[in-house]
Amino acid sequence: MIKGFNFKMDDDINKNILKSGTTILGIVCKDGVVMASDRQVTMGSLVSDKNFSKSNQINDYLVVSWAGMVSGAQRLSKLIAAELKLKELRSKSRPSIKQAANLTSSISYSTIRQPSIFPNIVSTVVGGFNEDGTTELYTIGPDGSIIKVEDYQSTGSGMTFVLGLLERQYKKGLSIKEGVELAKEALLSSTQRDVYSGYGIDIFAITKDSIKKVFSEELKSELITK
Repeated sequence: MIKGFNFKMDDDINKNILKSGTTILGIVCKDGVVMASDRQVTMGSLVSDKNFSKSNQINDYLVVSWAGMVSGAQRLSKLIAAELKLKELRSKSRPSIKQAANLTSSISYSTIRQPSIFPNIVSTVVGGFNEDGTTELYTIGPDGSIIKVEDYQSTGSGMTFVLGLLERQYKKGLSIKEGVELAKEALLSSTQRDVYSGYGIDIFAITKDSIKKVFSEELKSELITK
């Protein structure tokens, strides 16, 4: 019985993440991290929201991007913010990005393993800066798997269009400015070919001591053809 449930869970994850109606990505640069996402939310073949932020600054040092169920992602973001604040108050020190990623992993792991009529499937990218000035990027699968990203990562229905472009154009030692332009180009490519991604782009730049939303625009024809 348990084995059968695990098989069904793996099948649900594989099917839903590829149909999550999202393009999110993260790029590691020499002077920080770039995170980006589109804005379109879908319900099957219906576009239910054209201006929804899928990358959000959780606190002073952390950005979280997600692909998957909206309700699950919103709950996960609230839990991460609350648990990190509690941890900071208890230990009187700020959690590291690795600790934030591990927390996200633990919540995802426990959530997906609770049998439910509506599986709470969310894939997450976590990035931020530590107190010592280092920046880190992690990807967390809906099953709780965690991988530190050393170059770039993308997930969601648009990732098949993004990964090929990043594979060809990414190079070690990119500056934040170059990373932002690459993220923009990747998302423009995805939103042109993936019917479940579109309507807008949000890009965050994370450096050794700050987080800034450096690009936030509705997708217009003149932007696409630049």
